[in-house]
Amino acid sequence: MTTALARTRPRGFAPWSPHKRSLALIDDVRGILADYRAHLPLTARQVYYRLVATCGFAKTAKAYSSLCEKLNRARRAGLIPFSAIRDDGVTRFDATAWADEADFIADMRGMAETFRLDRQDGQPVRLWVLCESAGMAPMLARVASPYSVPVLTSGGFDSVTAKHALAEELSRAARAGQPLELLHIGDRDPSGEHVFSSLSEDVAAFCGGMADIKPRFTRLAVTEEQIEELRLPTAPPNPKDRRRFTGETVQCEAVPPDTLTSILRDAITARRDPAQADAVLDRERDIREALLARIEGSA
Repeated sequence: MTTALARTRPRGFAPWSPHKRSLALIDDVRGILADYRAHLPLTARQVYYRLVATCGFAKTAKAYSSLCEKLNRARRAGLIPFSAIRDDGVTRFDATAWADEADFIADMRGMAETFRLDRQDGQPVRLWVLCESAGMAPMLARVASPYSVPVLTSGGFDSVTAKHALAEELSRAARAGQPLELLHIGDRDPSGEHVFSSLSEDVAAFCGGMADIKPRFTRLAVTEEQIEELRLPTAPPNPKDRRRFTGETVQCEAVPPDTLTSILRDAITARRDPAQADAVLDRERDIREALLARIEGSA
């Protein structure tokens, strides 16, 4: 007696011949990825909200689930590059090792060529960026990194350990005498509002107990003003969520990637002293040249 094999999902690279509607959707996705090539990889939810805003895609949980499945199949079939869509969930730890002495010297030369000082040194305020969506953090980090502004994912800040660790970091930074400000990017919904209020209140309380400091917390996105100004797609709050909230909900991924990165860049540059920034860059360049000379001499 034989039994039919259970049908399984595709594994590895898998050919796919999508129906006409699915193929049209993949073409729309390709257009979005081309439009935002400077901000890749995008999360599936960012692609979804661009489809909703520009292609008349249905704004439903079922449509989003279907999109995720089609993105999966399209990448397995080579219709969309794997590198264009960001997935999260895997953490990797590697031990540092080199092939030989020459490999080590080459690595040190590369580090010297990219040597950087703390570009927040001496600025009027020391900044951090907190992002509720882990998938968007690399995109925001590309904006913040040239200014030495760290980006942290705040979705995990229900952890008292994480909030205590952040307060310790802020307390150490406060010794330089700079005011401290944390720029928060998150959803405009009961959960996002709760994350922001819980984070700001708890971390501020820890900071007060550790170093008697009061860091400033600023909601950078999504705000009520941005919802109207950018005409972002909204939805009513989940009726099962009893937390206090007024108005319509908006996911952070609904903000176009180029708009969101501009919001962050403008917020950072508005808080910086250009003359002090130039002085740090001059010192950085001198140190980089000196390091390279020492490495070439030792090699």
